[in-house]
Amino acid sequence: MKLFVTCPKGLESLLLEEIRSLGLEQAKETQAGVQLEAELADAYRICLWSRLANRVLLLVAEVDATTTDALYEGIKAIDWLDHLRPEGTLTVDFNGRNEAINNTHFGAMKVKDAIVDQVRDATGRRPSVAKNQPDLRINVHLRRTSAQIAIDLSGESLHRRGYRLQTGAAPMKENLAAGLLLRCGWGANSEFKQLVDPMCGAGTLITEAAMIAADIAPGLLRRRWGFDRWCGHQPSVWTPIYQEAQERRVAGLAISQVPMRGFDADKLAVDRALANADALGVSDLVEFTRCDLASLVLPNAEESGLLISNPPYGERLGEQSSLRFLYSQLGDFLKAQTVGWRSAIFTSNPELGKVMGLRADKLYRLFNGPLPSQLLLFTVYPQEGRESSQAATAGDTGLTGDQSNKTHQVGALSDGAQMFENRLRKNLKQLSRWVKREEIEAYRAYDADLPEYAVAIDCYADQVVIQEYAPPAKVDPVKSFKRLQEVVAVAGRVFEMSTDKITLKQRKRQAGSDQYEREDSQGQTFVVTEYGCKFEVNLRDYLDTGLFLDHRPVRKKIQGLAKDKRVLNLFCYTATASVHAAVGGAKETTSVDMSATYLDWARRNFDLNKIPANKAKLIQADCIQWLDRPRTETFDLIFMDPPTFSNSKRMSDILDVQRDHVMLVERAMALLEQGGLLIFSNNYRRFKLDYEALSAFDIKETTPKTIDQDFKRNEKIHCCFEIRHRS
Repeated sequence: MKLFVTCPKGLESLLLEEIRSLGLEQAKETQAGVQLEAELADAYRICLWSRLANRVLLLVAEVDATTTDALYEGIKAIDWLDHLRPEGTLTVDFNGRNEAINNTHFGAMKVKDAIVDQVRDATGRRPSVAKNQPDLRINVHLRRTSAQIAIDLSGESLHRRGYRLQTGAAPMKENLAAGLLLRCGWGANSEFKQLVDPMCGAGTLITEAAMIAADIAPGLLRRRWGFDRWCGHQPSVWTPIYQEAQERRVAGLAISQVPMRGFDADKLAVDRALANADALGVSDLVEFTRCDLASLVLPNAEESGLLISNPPYGERLGEQSSLRFLYSQLGDFLKAQTVGWRSAIFTSNPELGKVMGLRADKLYRLFNGPLPSQLLLFTVYPQEGRESSQAATAGDTGLTGDQSNKTHQVGALSDGAQMFENRLRKNLKQLSRWVKREEIEAYRAYDADLPEYAVAIDCYADQVVIQEYAPPAKVDPVKSFKRLQEVVAVAGRVFEMSTDKITLKQRKRQAGSDQYEREDSQGQTFVVTEYGCKFEVNLRDYLDTGLFLDHRPVRKKIQGLAKDKRVLNLFCYTATASVHAAVGGAKETTSVDMSATYLDWARRNFDLNKIPANKAKLIQADCIQWLDRPRTETFDLIFMDPPTFSNSKRMSDILDVQRDHVMLVERAMALLEQGGLLIFSNNYRRFKLDYEALSAFDIKETTPKTIDQDFKRNEKIHCCFEIRHRS
């Protein structure tokens, strides 16, 4: 039998070693897999025992694919009754393209037609297609003018072991986890005295390590295989191989004694890890404990072991800044507690690895799904451990853990950090009287006043949000991070604030619906006041907090103008302007937005201010579509603040405020009473209003009057216009 065994890119050499360890010395490494010739028993053994493979493909034929007709005839010439019962089910996995066949779905249909026609011609009966659990899974790989046809003996991908009943966000595939462990030298005969994952998530690395240590075949829990209903299947060959694996599992569980421990700050993740280990039957071999990195003290740290982890790497919006603190903290942890250990960190963001402060002994390039990734191997030597302890004694300038409640203790500040501290204190002193006089609790205290410290610092009552402006790619990430550490340390000192009161974000240009993307799911909200209005803010779950600080003067004006008026708020976000209008005595308010999340938030804002529902109409709709429909109602005051750009899936078209503002203004003005006012604003820094196209209206730019004292350094933060019908 000719076999092709596939695996994740980067694991080919390990897969070759694994297959040769099964006694198949003639195997040959290729891209994304291994080729070999083997007996049926060998194929079964690879299916059951390979920790690294995705699929085991039995090559049936290679056929001409210069045209679709040639492919059809080549497939039809294969005797499919050797593989499939006439009444059986099949599915076709087709990959690759050439000039004749440039659509994989079309290619799969052509292959399916040839197989079905051949079986029907021979038997008068017709196989059917089944996407889920087919009797036969056929794999076709098209390359240039030929196509390789194979039977998939594995069925669903072999990384699905059958034990992982629960997963968290972005789970690592089991065969990749096994590959990382094997690359680190973990095995039944390794010299490691213990294994630790300090951020274990659902426990895949620890669980896979237990399977290796206890000699458990990774396929032992699987209930279905691709060969189960294949006509070439020989149960008499398969059964003893499976029984031997069961016996080895019992023996391995009895002798495995190496401690394997996973820790995570998330209780739900720990519960998932325990459930998965229990499903596999290795719960006696492993420990999972809730503990964050800042609080973790390694048990028996003097006994060397293997520390391996796949920390978060920042796919979600705005995570980069806070994750750099996590990686810096991880580097400090390794230097302090893993002297003499082998440490392995797997990340899809190598920039984060640079801030750990350790030089990798080895670096392996791998893939986590489609993401290029790196496995970094470290050894901490005694001198590095001593230096880390001395640095910790001198003072910490970084975040000290998610739940820390200690005030920042900092050592000597650099000259630049001292300048930053002086500027921040000066700003707060200048703003203090204004904040007290205006009776506001949310304002901007610093906005990149010093170019080297390119952050915005916003105060929300007794909490602070630090938004780092994404640095240019040419900036050294380590130097950038050190400045950010200084920012956080200085902010903690100036505001006399504990780290759990400081939220860190990274501000960058957003595309499409990114402004609505959830960052986290902590659900921590509190209330701030502004000109007598109360608003719920959420500093951590989204990039924006629920309150646009720069639009404060506009909201104040709306509150002053709204008495006895019908008010429309388009692109309303959390409807803060509508709340101001209602508090100002509006007859009724109508707020339109396409996000159900933000409209729910708006409802809570109305409830906070005891505004009755009959004065607070909320409409979930694409504002462009809503404006485009014939309407009979009119309004006395309209506020419209569209995003700069949006291509949300919920929208029928792409919104570009520069291109589309004329259309938006004209449609809004069609709903405005003759003596009414449209306030139109947006945050596009290069926005230019088309006065000529809107010459039918009386337009006055009011931007300077809508920039409050805390945004004077950033007067292009938004632009604003008052638009009326000509009398």
